[in-house]
Amino acid sequence: MRTPEQVSEMISRLEKEYPLAECTLDWRRDYELLFSARLAAQCTDARVNMITPALFARFPTLEAFAGAQVEEVEEYVRSCGFYHTKASDIVACAQALLIRHGGKVPGTMEELLALPGVGRKTANLILGDVFNAPGAVVVDTHCIRLSNRMGLVDGLKEPAKIERALREILPADKSSDFCHRLVLHGRAVCGARRPQCERCCVAHVCQTITG
Repeated sequence: MRTPEQVSEMISRLEKEYPLAECTLDWRRDYELLFSARLAAQCTDARVNMITPALFARFPTLEAFAGAQVEEVEEYVRSCGFYHTKASDIVACAQALLIRHGGKVPGTMEELLALPGVGRKTANLILGDVFNAPGAVVVDTHCIRLSNRMGLVDGLKEPAKIERALREILPADKSSDFCHRLVLHGRAVCGARRPQCERCCVAHVCQTITG
């Protein structure tokens, strides 16, 4: 495990390396981020961003999604994989937002998790990016890999356990941005197969390098 000083150094170095800590999914409305995050499950953000312009043009409002035929939504999201389930969840989620929340994306973990197709990763993404809620921790594949490599967690694989562990060591006002930076760093430098440690801005405090 890393010391508080080492964690602080990681946060500082990644902030300098990736000053724009933003979600890489394209969205304008809060429900668009919610639906895009559902599509991104076991799919790349890049692929999702390729199909959502046409999807959001065809269904330009939450009401349009709620009244859509699942089969038609499937045709727009087919290339994201698991399109039957994803299309069904999107339509059901739109209906739930209108019926339960007056067309607004809710701002609590409990309410978000009650929506069709929404898990903790998506809920934390919405809380952090839409509501700027402190303590939001988005645990995706990059976060799992890097947090273990870097020594932020010790051999944890379960997202819920990693979320709790990171919340304990990250400043609440920086946790959401830090998770976005882990994604950017994981794509640019700390890849799954060939991490480029010689280019890494946090190699000097990384558990894999320093032990």
